[in-house]
Amino acid sequence: MDQAQLLAALNKAFFEEENRIVFWHDPDGDFTNALGDIELDGVTVLNTDPEDGGIASLELKILLEQEDPEGRYLLYSPAEEPEYADDWLLDIRAYSRGFRADRASILLDELGLTRQRLRAHISQRRKFFDSKDRVRRLKQIVSEDDNELDLDLKMIAVVSRSDQPDPMNVLLTLLHAMVPGSARSGGEEADTMVDLNVAPEVWKYVEKYDLNGSFWEVIHSLFGYEEESPTLRNLLIRLMVSDFAHKLNEECPAAWQHLSLNRAGTANAVVCLGQWRDSSSKAGSFNVLSGAVGNLLKIRDELHGVEAESLLEVMTFAAVEKAVVLSLRRRIRSTAETLDAASIRRIVSQRKKSHWVTSLSIPERKRQEREAVYNALALAAELFDLRNHYQAQGGFDYPDAGSMYQAYEKELYRFDQLHRRFCWNADEAALKGQDLLKELRASVESCYRNWFLVQLGLAWDAFLGSGLLETWSLAGVPNQYKFYSWQVKQRLNETDRRKVFVVVSDALRYEVAEEINRRLNGTYRLESDLRSQLGVLPSYTALGMASLLPHETLEYNKKGDVFVDGQRTSSFDQRRAILAKSKPSGLAVKATHLLKLKKEEGRQLIGDHRCVYIYHDEIDARGDKASTEAGTFGAVHDAVDDLVDLVRYIVNNLNGNYVLVTADHGFLFTETPPDATDKSQLTEKPAGTVKAKKRYLLGFDLPENMMAWRGRTKDTAKAAGDMEFWLPKGTNRFHFTGGARFVHGGATLQEIVVPLLTVKHMKNKGSREKTREKTVSVQVLAAKHKITTPQHRFRLIQMESVSERVRPVTLRVGVYDGEEPVTSLETVTFDSTSTNIDERQKWVTVTLKEGSFDKKKTYRLVLRDSETGVEAQAVDVTIDRAISDDFDF
Repeated sequence: MDQAQLLAALNKAFFEEENRIVFWHDPDGDFTNALGDIELDGVTVLNTDPEDGGIASLELKILLEQEDPEGRYLLYSPAEEPEYADDWLLDIRAYSRGFRADRASILLDELGLTRQRLRAHISQRRKFFDSKDRVRRLKQIVSEDDNELDLDLKMIAVVSRSDQPDPMNVLLTLLHAMVPGSARSGGEEADTMVDLNVAPEVWKYVEKYDLNGSFWEVIHSLFGYEEESPTLRNLLIRLMVSDFAHKLNEECPAAWQHLSLNRAGTANAVVCLGQWRDSSSKAGSFNVLSGAVGNLLKIRDELHGVEAESLLEVMTFAAVEKAVVLSLRRRIRSTAETLDAASIRRIVSQRKKSHWVTSLSIPERKRQEREAVYNALALAAELFDLRNHYQAQGGFDYPDAGSMYQAYEKELYRFDQLHRRFCWNADEAALKGQDLLKELRASVESCYRNWFLVQLGLAWDAFLGSGLLETWSLAGVPNQYKFYSWQVKQRLNETDRRKVFVVVSDALRYEVAEEINRRLNGTYRLESDLRSQLGVLPSYTALGMASLLPHETLEYNKKGDVFVDGQRTSSFDQRRAILAKSKPSGLAVKATHLLKLKKEEGRQLIGDHRCVYIYHDEIDARGDKASTEAGTFGAVHDAVDDLVDLVRYIVNNLNGNYVLVTADHGFLFTETPPDATDKSQLTEKPAGTVKAKKRYLLGFDLPENMMAWRGRTKDTAKAAGDMEFWLPKGTNRFHFTGGARFVHGGATLQEIVVPLLTVKHMKNKGSREKTREKTVSVQVLAAKHKITTPQHRFRLIQMESVSERVRPVTLRVGVYDGEEPVTSLETVTFDSTSTNIDERQKWVTVTLKEGSFDKKKTYRLVLRDSETGVEAQAVDVTIDRAISDDFDF
C-alpha cells in the first residue's frame, strides 16, 4: 500500500466511520520507519511499543480515558494483537476500531469481513485477488461473518459468474458450463456434442485459484459425494441416478444402485435437479447433459418393460417419455377389450405437463411431437372404452329412428370425433418424426371402420328400410330444407333492425361442430348452442346448399341440376344473386375474402344487408379431391380454427349479435382406402341415370334393387321434378365410380345429421359475466401443516369441475423460505371434469432439502401457476425435523 492509499484508509476509519481510537497492528514492521510521516488532521499518532520508546499500556490507558477522553488517536504497534488475558487495553479495544495496512488486511477491510483469521486465508488466495474486477464482484456478495469455506464458495461464484453464491447455484453454473453454448438450445438431442470427461473451461480457474478443495468439501457436505479423485462427471452421474431412483416407483436398477447418494444427498439432489429443470436460463444444459448421462448408463435398456405407473413422476431422462409411451401403447393394444381408460387419462394428463413436454428449453418440434403422441394414446383409450361400453349393451339397439338419431347427437358422434382426433394427432407425430403409433393406428382403424361403422350402419339401415325414406322426418328434428324459414326469416321478422349472419361450412360434420361449440362457449361474451337438422338426401353439395337458401320451391331439371324458385344454385355467384333478390335483401360473401378485410372495410361491405351468408370451404375443398383427401383431418383442424375466428370477427368487427353456423352435409372418412367389401356389387348404372357419384345416383324411373336404397327427392328435400335416387347401403361406395376415403351423398348419420350452431353475443352485464372464462381454483386441505420427515404429502382439492368456461390449471408446488425453495418443486395438473368433489382431490409429495431448519420459523407452501408464475395460494408450514430425527438410529 502506498502513502496515499494508507492515508485514505486511515481517514476513512476516523472520519467516515467516526472512530475516536484506531489500533494499528503491523506485526511485520513494514511501516515503523514511515510512522513519523503520517499526518492526519486532528489525530494524534502514538507508538505503543515500549521497547521502541513508545508509550506504555497503563500510561496510555490513563491518557485515553482520563486526560483526553475526547481526542482522536492512532495507536501503532509493530506486533500482533495481544491475547485477551494480557491485554491491558481490552476494554478500550472493544469500542475502538482495528486497522492493518498489509494487503490481506486491506482486502479484509475492503470486503467488510470481521474475522481477522481470514487474513491468512486471503493471503493464500493471492492469485484470485490480483484482479480488481474479481474483488469488486466478490465485495457485492460477501457477508461480514463469512468463514473460509463461505469465502471460497463465493470466489467460485465470482469466477463461474453464478447468479447466486449458494452451493446449488454455483454447482448448476459449473454443470451448465459443461455444455457448449451452441448445444444448449438444441434440446436433449445435442447430447452427442458433449464430452462428459472434459471439465468446463471455467474449472481451470477454480483450480488456478486453489478453490477446488473447498468446492468438493461443500459438495460432500451437501450431497455426501466423495471420491479419491472427484470429478464433475461422476458427481453429475450420481445426482441424476439418485433423482431417478427417488422418483421411480419401484426398485432402482441393480446396475445403478452403487451410484445412488445417501438419503440426505438424494434429497438435495432431487431439489437441485428440480431447480435446474425449472431454470429458464439453464434448463437447456440439463437436457443435453441428461441425454449424455442417459447414453452412458444405457438408460433405454434399463427402462425396457417398465410400466408407466413406475415412471409417472420421473423427469430425469428424456428416454422416460418413450418408455411411458411404449408402456401405454402396449397396454392399450393388449387390453383393448377391458381397458381402464381413466387410468390412461390420468397418466397422460400428468406426463403432458412434464418437463420434457412443456419446457420451453425443449425444441418446439419435439414438444409438439410428444404432446401429439400422448393425445393420440388417450384418444385411442377413449375410443376402445366407448366401444366396450356399447358392446356390453349389445350394440346400437334403439326402438325407433328418432331415438337413434338423438343418441348420435348426444354421444355416438364421439366415435367419429375420437377417431378423427386420434388420426390427426398420429399424423402430427409422424410428420415430426415419431412413428410409435403405427400398430396402434391399425387397431384404432379396425375398431372404427370394421366395428363402429359397420354396426352403426346396420342399425340405421334397418330404419331406412322400414319407411323412413318415404317420410324423411323425425319428431323434434327440423328438416334442413326448412332452415331459412324456421331459423333466418323468423329472426328477421322480429324487428326491422334484426340482422342474421349465416356461416355455411361445406362438409362440416356434426362432431366437428361440437368441438367448435365448446371452443365458442369458452369465449368471453359468446354463448353457443348446438342442435342439428335432418339433412336432405342425397347429402351432396348442390342440394344441401340450395336447401339452405331462401326459397319457395326446390326443383330438379332433366339433367339433375337443382333450382331455387327457378334459378340455378350450383355456383357461389348464383347463390349470391338469389340472396340479393330475397326480402329483406341478402348478401353472400366468401369467408376467405371477409377475413382479409379490416373492421371498417367489413362494415362497409355488409352495409344495410340484414341477412348475410358467409361461405366457408376448407373440409370439402381438400377432402373431395383424390390428390388431397389424405389431408382431410388436417383440413378439419384448420376449419375449426377458421370458424371460431370467423364468428369472433363477425361479433367483434361487424357487430353481429346473432350468428348461425351450419353445413350442406357431413362426410365419411376412413384412414384406409376402401376395399372390395366397401364397394356395392352393382356393376352397371341403371337406365334413367343422370348423375352417378360414389355415394349417390340420380335419375328418373329408377328400378328397385336389393343392393341400394331407392328414394325420391320430393320426399327427402321437398324438391319438385320427380327426381329419384339410389344410395349404397351402409358405408358402401358404388363400384362403377371407383372408391375413395372421403365421401358423402349417402344416408349415414355422419352425412345427414347436419349441425346448427346458434351463437349469441351477450351484451348486458349479467349475461356477459356468466360467459367470463376462469381457471379452476385449488385449495390446500387441513388447517395446520408440519413437516417432520424427508418427504411430506399435502392434500389439494380442485374446487370446481373443468367445463367449457372453467379451464384446467397446472401448478408448481413447493415449500419456500422467502423466495428460496427448501423442497423439490412438483408439477400437478387439476383437470377433473367430475362433479364428485372426492374425485377432484390429489396428493402432492415434496422432498425436503437436507439441512437445518428453525422449528419456530414460518415457511410457506406455495402453489404457482406453471405458465404465468402467478401465486394461486400459499399456506404457512412449520418444519421440525427433530421429531423424526429422534427416531433415526
